[in-house]
Amino acid sequence: MTTIAIIGAGPGLGAAVARRFGAEGFDVALVARGREHLDKLVAELTGINARGYVADVRDARALGAALDQAAQELGPIEVLQYSPIPQKEFLKPVLETTTDDVRAAFEFSVLGPVTAVQAVLGGMRELGRGSVLFVNGGSGARPNPKVAGTSIAFAGEGAYGSMLHDTLAAEGIHAGQLIVPGAITPGHPTHDPDVLAERLWQMHTSRGEFRVYAEPLP
Repeated sequence: MTTIAIIGAGPGLGAAVARRFGAEGFDVALVARGREHLDKLVAELTGINARGYVADVRDARALGAALDQAAQELGPIEVLQYSPIPQKEFLKPVLETTTDDVRAAFEFSVLGPVTAVQAVLGGMRELGRGSVLFVNGGSGARPNPKVAGTSIAFAGEGAYGSMLHDTLAAEGIHAGQLIVPGAITPGHPTHDPDVLAERLWQMHTSRGEFRVYAEPLP
């Protein structure tokens, strides 16, 4: 049995992805900052072998330890999903964005992914397969001066993911990025959590291009 690790797991997309991959036999490691939040989410995932692990993505040691523990307890991590929700300070207009804001966004969206990938890559190589799936908003593909922090940091995350896609494909490991312009919205034809979870499942199984859009950018 193998595992999907969902970084930034929440009751919307994270829960939907847990259900979708869990239905295919995956164990589920949910990683987020709050124990109470994780315990509630695990309790709601009936019929799925899921466990919660507390870590802040800006704390490299805690994030790496959480993923190592998940692999030991649940089995090797075959799929890594990196999709934490950006913090408010990353969403300021460009002229109001400080160096501290950019530094924090870089830790969140670049150093966090690098830490997570380094923690799981050895296991994927032992399996001979795997997927690294990034989920970003529209500023991950088109810089937006209204949300400068994410625009800057998502560019770095996208570049890192694209290089992983090109470098790891020969080893059977796929890297992909799902761009979701606008808010994730229950009942929306393209932005509903279950719809997006299905897109991520298809990205894992079809192993196509790096960047996939939930809908075209306007």
